Amino acid sequence: MTADPFSNYIAGTWAAGSGAVPNINPSDLNDTIGDYAQASATQTADAIEAAAAAFPKWRATSPLVRFEVLDRIGSEILARVDELGDMLAREEGKTLPEAKAEAHRAGHLFKYFAAEAYRATGDAYQSLREGVSLKVLREPIGVVGVITPWNFPLAIPAWKIAPALAYGNTVVFKPAELVPGSAWMLSDIIARAGLPEGVFNLVMGKGREVGEAIVSHPKVSGVTFTGSTPVGRNMGAALFARGAKMQLEMGGKNPLIVLDDADLDLAVHCALQGSFFSTGQRCTASSRLIVTDGIHDAFVGRLSAAMKDLRVGDARAPETQIGPVASEAQLAIDKRYVSQAMDEGATLAAGGGEVKSTTPGHYFAPALFTDVSPQAAVARDEIFGPIAAVLRVPDYDAALATANDCEFGLSAGIVTRDAAKIDHFSQNAEAGMIQVNLPTAGMDFHAPFTGRKGSSYGAPEKGSYCREFFTAAKVVHEGRGQ
Repeated sequence: MTADPFSNYIAGTWAAGSGAVPNINPSDLNDTIGDYAQASATQTADAIEAAAAAFPKWRATSPLVRFEVLDRIGSEILARVDELGDMLAREEGKTLPEAKAEAHRAGHLFKYFAAEAYRATGDAYQSLREGVSLKVLREPIGVVGVITPWNFPLAIPAWKIAPALAYGNTVVFKPAELVPGSAWMLSDIIARAGLPEGVFNLVMGKGREVGEAIVSHPKVSGVTFTGSTPVGRNMGAALFARGAKMQLEMGGKNPLIVLDDADLDLAVHCALQGSFFSTGQRCTASSRLIVTDGIHDAFVGRLSAAMKDLRVGDARAPETQIGPVASEAQLAIDKRYVSQAMDEGATLAAGGGEVKSTTPGHYFAPALFTDVSPQAAVARDEIFGPIAAVLRVPDYDAALATANDCEFGLSAGIVTRDAAKIDHFSQNAEAGMIQVNLPTAGMDFHAPFTGRKGSSYGAPEKGSYCREFFTAAKVVHEGRGQ
């Protein structure tokens, strides 16, 4: 079936919504990518009912069928990396090389989980009782609500949708309002891969209408969500109240520790890439640079100089290193935190203002602050923009304590040559993911993605660990008779 442009996909049919909203290019505010349908709560309920009706048949399909569908999806994504990457860069503002890399990653995520469909997901045990066999089955949970953010509009949906389908669940997918184009293109590929009607559904629209309809519906067995901590906590309370499963990936305020013995060039690279690339709009971005006394001044000087050479501009221009901020609202947040940081006594060491370009867009120069109090907002709040705070500390012990003094615990990094401190940090940093002599942002897709404290709740995402969310255990004892 050929889709009507930019409609929702419900029960195997492309359907217009209750309205439509324009998708605006943040690199050029005069460029409207298209108008995308907005699903109503009623249409969302229709999608959920369709997914529930399709579940019994889909869960009974063989691993071969699920492998072939997911592998076809992955192959088409990889064949269209340039096209998908261009859409992603155009609507979200990520530079074209980063956007293409994300599309490539999404394709391989589908192929990875295609192979996971073959993997046995049960276990056999020797019972403690004579004449009794014992096995543990892993069963799909049912209808899965997939609610994704705007900063990785291909990769994050891929690492949620692919395992949901691989393990035999059906899906209702609600992408972020800001990036419907990437979601629609991905959904179009999925819709043509040979899934029975109702197994996969796309409902675009507002969180307070479409998202709440998914979270509250009794036939949605679980919701996998990536977004802010306040939204995730409210969602989690609602899901707990009705006994549904939840997988919540939320905020981050990630520390990068730089010790006196660090390779200075490597430390600057890790900070520059981790803090500012992807316009700092990554939950794993290095927003707290915790630097010991002996290297502090050299590090700040070298990083500030490197920041001045960053080229901010149109996301699809070949010379651009930092694209625009994704939206007017996010630009306002970034500007407010710059102003607040200076009001609280921090020193603006580099950047921090709007940038003019050949086209009207949300351009912002990455900002670096020094002389920052650990209690300042710029050092504690998740800003989700290209803003980093340098926190000066006397030694490693103070650095570790400062790194752990945070409500979040997603990613944490350290730059040092000291093997003992690397080992100690890896064991004592209160984060789900540790990066040693690497930027805090950048994860392998076949390994788990997970955090601590206010960053994550529920089973990890990605890799085989995610089966803990997408499947439920059933224990079977069987007597062999006399």
